[in-house]
Amino acid sequence: QVQLVESGGGLVQPGGSLRLSCVASGSIFSITTMGWYRQAPGKEREFVAHISWSGCSTSYADSVKGRFTISRDNAKNTVYLQMNSLKPEDTAVYYCNGVLRVRGRYIDNVYWGQGTHVTVSS
Repeated sequence: QVQLVESGGGLVQPGGSLRLSCVASGSIFSITTMGWYRQAPGKEREFVAHISWSGCSTSYADSVKGRFTISRDNAKNTVYLQMNSLKPEDTAVYYCNGVLRVRGRYIDNVYWGQGTHVTVSS
């Protein structure tokens, strides 16, 4: 089994910063990509950013470009999301997403964390 566990959410004022972390653990053979999605109250889950586990490929939603930075630590199976210049519209539950392969399997599967709350408010 695989677990993705997020941390780092909380309450922050507009213009502030937060850093989210997500650790993947379990019987992991390989990771293809990890990333972040978010779901605001009353809205559908949306893509935020993702990063390849080899090479340097990253991708961001237009709404967060220039403010959020995704990074990884391969040795720790951890992905980070540095969020700067936060706005009230960034308020959401942030979910970690991993496309990875479990030991003994021959295909990648998608895994999700439980989510961490981010509230941007004065």
